[in-house]
Amino acid sequence: MPLINWSENYSVSVKEIDSQHKKLVELINNLHEGMKHGKGKEILGGVLNELVNYTAYHFSFEEKLFDKYVYPETIHHKREHQKLVEKVKSFANDFNNGKTTVSIDVMNFLKDWLINHIQGSDKKYSEFFNSNGIY
Repeated sequence: MPLINWSENYSVSVKEIDSQHKKLVELINNLHEGMKHGKGKEILGGVLNELVNYTAYHFSFEEKLFDKYVYPETIHHKREHQKLVEKVKSFANDFNNGKTTVSIDVMNFLKDWLINHIQGSDKKYSEFFNSNGIY
């Protein structure tokens, strides 16, 4: 059973961003599956690194739209992104250096952060982007 089941309640009404959010859900679910089934460090490390890289790609995509359309919440939203990137990079470094493991606490943090971020901060830009012709 996946840790996160995509729901249309998570949609931000921007097709490309919804697609990217679904990919993030998939990566978190893959990491969770690997943890549950005791996959080796190489597999978990690979999935974790993919999650780090894709998260950075996704945030960059959003932030380019913020800058292009002068989204009023840009500064606050970018700060949220930066905090998560720092946390996930730190966790990935600790994991890759054998200082920590993928645990249910880490999985719950990732799940809660993603869902709360989408339903909170990201939902705030739906109307703004749609009013600028981005669907």
